[in-house]
Formats: sequence, C-alpha cells, structure tokens
Amino acid sequence: MRSAALFDMDHTLVAANSALLYVKWLRGRGEARRRDAARFGWWFMRYMAGAVDASGIARVVARPLAGRDAERFIREVEEWSAAEVVPFISARARSVVAQRQARGDLCAVLTSSTAYAAKPVADFLGIEHVLASRLVAEGGRLTGSIEEPFCFGGAKVTVAERWAREHDVDLSVSAFYTDSITDLPMLDAVGEPVVVNPDPRLRWTAWRRGWPVERW
Repeated sequence: MRSAALFDMDHTLVAANSALLYVKWLRGRGEARRRDAARFGWWFMRYMAGAVDASGIARVVARPLAGRDAERFIREVEEWSAAEVVPFISARARSVVAQRQARGDLCAVLTSSTAYAAKPVADFLGIEHVLASRLVAEGGRLTGSIEEPFCFGGAKVTVAERWAREHDVDLSVSAFYTDSITDLPMLDAVGEPVVVNPDPRLRWTAWRRGWPVERW
C-alpha cells in the first residue's frame, strides 16, 4: 500500500471560491440576474457561518440545469475553469503538490465542487485523480440531480475510502489539505491532517489538536 496527498480546491489549491467566480462569470454573460448573484452571496455567507448545508444549496442550484446538453455543459465549465479558476492557483500550492509527487505520494483533488471545474486545476498541477461532485445525465441530458454521494462533509470520507481501496492507498499514512471545518471528518480520516488558510472554526480546532496551519 502507498501514501497519498489529497487536496481540497477552493481556498486551498485555489486562492478563491470557484462558485462565486462562476456566478460572476454567468453575470458577465447575462445568464444570471443580479438577484441570483445576491441570493448566492447570501447562501455563501450563511455557509461560511455554518448556518446552511452546502449539499442543500448544490441541489437547489442543480435543478435548473435539467434538460441541458450534458457534453456541452461540461465542456463550457471546463473551459471556464481553465480561464477563470486556474489563474488563482497559488505558487505555494504548486510547490507543495510538486514536493508530494517527488516523494512518491499519489495525489488527488478532493472537492465538493464539480469534477468539471476541478479537472483543469488538476491538469495544470499534473494531478491525475479528481474526486468531486458530478451531475446526473440521462440520454445525454442533465436531469437536474447530483450523483450520490455528494462529495461534501462526511461523504468525502466515503469517496476517498473507495478511491483508496481502488488504488491501494493507506489513508492512515496519507495527507489531506483543506481550509474548511466541514472537512473535519476527512481530516480525522488521514494520518497527516494539514490546515491551509483556515476558516475561524477550523483554525480553533487546529490549535486545540496541534495540527499544522499553513498560509498559501
């Protein structure tokens, strides 16, 4: 069995929130109204305060996508991410990923963002594996639903454990890098938890547990 290094995306590998970048992009294309952006901003503030579940928000956001051509949507999201998200990858993120790869760790992006948004980030960093949320498609059309399990909170552990079994990875000797308290179950599941740019609740938890805290 081998060790791995798993990385959250937003505010860890990427010095931004990709969902907010996406809403801004939609506004620029005239595909989102001002009140849509304001509503998402309100949801985001409540999420950061721990007052709302991101999985619930994701399901609400996914519903209007029902009927969209799946391949076209995925291509658009990947092109958007390459142009708008990849530039926010930090120099420190590039350095740490390269160090982990050099020491032989199997690297993966582990994020609640969609796999389509995460793939260009992973490709830029030379990371082969993307563990992320995916939308359900039937007959080439999106259904407006999200594949289960939604890659968030405790479900990230389920996704990571399945991947680890498939790739002979021992999570007990592996690392996970993240900024969010919602990833506490995943931090507990690895032998090397690393806190990056933490939110206030995770900063407090890291201090209590003696976990390393890094600024990228």
